Amino acid sequence: MNLFLIQARANRLANRRLLAAVATLSDADFQAPRTSFFPSLALTLNHVLNVDHYYIAALQGDAAMRSIWASYVPASTAAELAARQDESDARLIAFCAGLTAGDEERIVAFDRGAGIENGPREPVGRVLAHLFMHQTHHRGQAHAMLAGTTVKPPQLDDFILLGDNVHRSADMAALGWVEPV
Repeated sequence: MNLFLIQARANRLANRRLLAAVATLSDADFQAPRTSFFPSLALTLNHVLNVDHYYIAALQGDAAMRSIWASYVPASTAAELAARQDESDARLIAFCAGLTAGDEERIVAFDRGAGIENGPREPVGRVLAHLFMHQTHHRGQAHAMLAGTTVKPPQLDDFILLGDNVHRSADMAALGWVEPV
């Protein structure tokens, strides 16, 4: 069982569901000031995507990871953000699907501004665990901000347990996914 693939797919489903709810807001509500670490849904969700781009680039050994981070252009609408997040999530799923036994210990080099040769090094498994936790953390903030709008926040935590499959069947079908047995 590839737990990283399960988490990557759950991540995509949660992002898809949250961003579909956010997309029903007006552009003004998407950009509106709110109380959280990043003070709007737009800033919070763009931060998630920018961090995803950086870490996925690092996981794939892309030496341009730092410039990818620095050159990020925030999505101005929820619809644009949803499409871009979906592409990023697909890349993460593909990366996790390609993992084989022992890959979780492979070392990833990071460029935090002083070049890859001088940056930190982390095992793939820890990088993925961090990336999934980062997404969950900020999705929770966006979920809370959404509660302050007219849009009901969607259920986001029924994507892993087999017994919850009834709650995700429509999401899975929309992506053409079949539940593993």
